[in-house]
Amino acid sequence: MLSTIADYTRLTKDMGKSLTQVAKQPDVSRETDYFFSHIGNVKTIDDFLKDYRLYSYAMKAYGLSDMVYAKAFMRKVLTEGIANKDTFANKLTDTRYREFAAAFNFAALGSKATQTAAATTGTATQYVTQTMEQKAGDQNEGLRLALYFTRKASTIKNSYQILADKALTQVVQTALGLSSTISSADIDAQAKMITSKIKLTDFQDPTKVNKFVQRFAAMWDAVQAQSDNSTNPALVLIGGASTTASMDTDMLSKLQSIRFGK
Repeated sequence: MLSTIADYTRLTKDMGKSLTQVAKQPDVSRETDYFFSHIGNVKTIDDFLKDYRLYSYAMKAYGLSDMVYAKAFMRKVLTEGIANKDTFANKLTDTRYREFAAAFNFAALGSKATQTAAATTGTATQYVTQTMEQKAGDQNEGLRLALYFTRKASTIKNSYQILADKALTQVVQTALGLSSTISSADIDAQAKMITSKIKLTDFQDPTKVNKFVQRFAAMWDAVQAQSDNSTNPALVLIGGASTTASMDTDMLSKLQSIRFGK
């Protein structure tokens, strides 16, 4: 009944095998081959931005597909690099830009920036991972979010990083049974609420991350199953409202058994 948990467990049981299967898919293999055969020819930021196929591959690898059009923005990210705290990428709350600038570190390495493991094999691995998550989302958005959170959890240092990332925010809100309307509240208040409910250092522990993701997956499936109900089942579960009785007893017991932090 908890299909997101089942799918998540199936994919993550042998992540290496799951990624290999995605990497072998014709469309993925074709783009990866192009990337490897052309990335070595890139010596400058201009070279990088001019090859749309190459550039968009790299952007997707770091979860930045929606910013492919913003070349001036990305040029600034790459030009300033990450050498000190005052660089553009380091000032952005969204860590994806810092990761991108670190992988393609033109600011520090110049023409050799595309010869590093991070720029080549690291980027290809990221691309395959992103593709796996995207394809999973085509079938089950909850599964995509669960996989994404698992990958990003260890990088979370503060609540503002969660709030700066829509996917991380959705996972945390769902797992904690919080309504999405809370996003309209003051950002500092949201951050304080998250830290009051979650010990962020727990996300450095794979076992605790897995438990949190299971909690999210169960809540996600419960909400989807009760989508025609005017009462949000996640909030009902947390608040203990009388309408809880309408939820499937077996599902409810499973949700209770994986409460995060219990």
